[in-house]
Amino acid sequence: MSPLLITSLIVVVVVALFGIGYINHMMESSKLEKARLKADLSDRLRRCAEVSDSLPGQLMSPALKLMLTRLLMQLSERMALVDKGNAALQARLQELRAEVAKGDAITVGNLVQPVLSEAKAKEVRFLLETLHGQLGRAVKDGFLQPIEAKSWAKELRHMLVYLHVEFFTNMGQQLLMQKQPRQARLSFERGVQYLRKQPEPGHYQKQLSQLQAHLEKATALVMEDNANPEDEENSQLNDGLKELTEEEDIWRKKNFYE
Repeated sequence: MSPLLITSLIVVVVVALFGIGYINHMMESSKLEKARLKADLSDRLRRCAEVSDSLPGQLMSPALKLMLTRLLMQLSERMALVDKGNAALQARLQELRAEVAKGDAITVGNLVQPVLSEAKAKEVRFLLETLHGQLGRAVKDGFLQPIEAKSWAKELRHMLVYLHVEFFTNMGQQLLMQKQPRQARLSFERGVQYLRKQPEPGHYQKQLSQLQAHLEKATALVMEDNANPEDEENSQLNDGLKELTEEEDIWRKKNFYE
């Protein structure tokens, strides 16, 4: 066998080895990308489903339920391209398509959940934060148009305000029932201050009037019970209410649709 032939064979073998290595690398990269995409879609499906299923009924409208269901459908369709042969996913996709087809008559089964504690208020606010983030992702993926996302961002801000109003009102009324008018007055005061600092205070005039009426009632009770000095509970309650209203500033100002 001539040296030239030997050299040619060596070159062919080396090229073949490089080719096999490259193909294996590409296949491994494809598998990793598929796994990454599947994990990302699974996480987004879980988050959107959690918001759709867990958001209190007083904040869930047919329009919001329809938007969330449509988003779940779009994510599921993309997942079906990655996870082919998943019978459960296909069945779920058919359910989502049927719900989306109902339009404004879509089923809204979310139960009303009174916001009676700071823990509950934070739980609901977390759901709104989750939805806020998912809307941003939906814009990047082309599932939502920027103008629609902007409209929902505004609606989310209103929902956040309604959440806080309900919390301040319920907290104050509970304290009144517990014969603690001073702490109740503090809760109503925080609610009034919160509404007055909103960019569109006129939008919440009804809620503001109601809180002011509660505040006047609590103040009158405090005047009757003026002999008892304010205790440390006032300071603790104030700290909790302040924390709740200030924590939202980080996310509610984000303009994800820009």
